[in-house]
This record gives sequence, structure tokens and C-alpha cells, in this order.
Amino acid sequence: MTDEPYVVRPVGRVSSPLTDRDQAPRQGDEGAPDSWLVFEPELADALRDFEVGTEVLVLTWFDRARRDVLAVHPRGDESRPWTGVFSTRSPDRPNPVGLHRVQILAVEGTRVQVRNLEALDGTPIVDVKPVLDRDTER
Repeated sequence: MTDEPYVVRPVGRVSSPLTDRDQAPRQGDEGAPDSWLVFEPELADALRDFEVGTEVLVLTWFDRARRDVLAVHPRGDESRPWTGVFSTRSPDRPNPVGLHRVQILAVEGTRVQVRNLEALDGTPIVDVKPVLDRDTER
């Protein structure tokens, strides 16, 4: 292993009505409002094949997460046993990468409206990848 840092720069930011972590749903399909992925203008060509109705995986950086958390009570439920964060979807973890399966609702230039994104307003977007199934040829 190497101790050299990795350089990851955001490709955009989330624009969402969600601003308070305590008020945000724990998963996107638990009541998250429609949100926008706002990409850097120089990345317009990377969005050229986005289509309304398709699903994509959005990777975010939970910039407001704690990075010193190694175990949690899943979903904040103290009746559940302590569980290592690598076995949970907790945003608090050593490298707080968020993984979100969302549906594209609209594409307007470098802005993409999506459903089922529970990330807070201003959250950095690290990458977007297609949802692959056995019939996908990408």
C-alpha cells in the first residue's frame, strides 16, 4: 500500500432543498425531494448520452460527514447492535463516499434533474456511472 494521497476533484455539486442532515431521509427512496446535479461547464460532453427515464449511479463526497466513525447503530437505532461502518450505508466513515441510484427526470445543459437523491445541497459530485444489467453494452 502507498501513503500517497489520491486527488479527486468534484465534477459538480448537488442542488437540493435538503440542507439539514437531521431532516434528510436515510435513503433516496424514503422521501427525498427531486434534486439537480449541476456539472462543471467543461464537462458537457460527458453528459451527452443522458436520457430522461434512465437510472444512473451518482458518487458523492459527504463533505459534512465525520471521518473518525468506525462503528454505528444501523439507522441510528440504539436497539440494534454496533456494526462496522463498512457493513452499513452510514455517511460517517473513513472515506465518506456516497452511492446513490437515481432516475433522470430532465437534462438542461449541464444540469440534470434526478429523483431519489438524499444528498444535501452543495454536496460534491465525484462521478456518475451507468446502471448496468446483463443486456447493457457500455
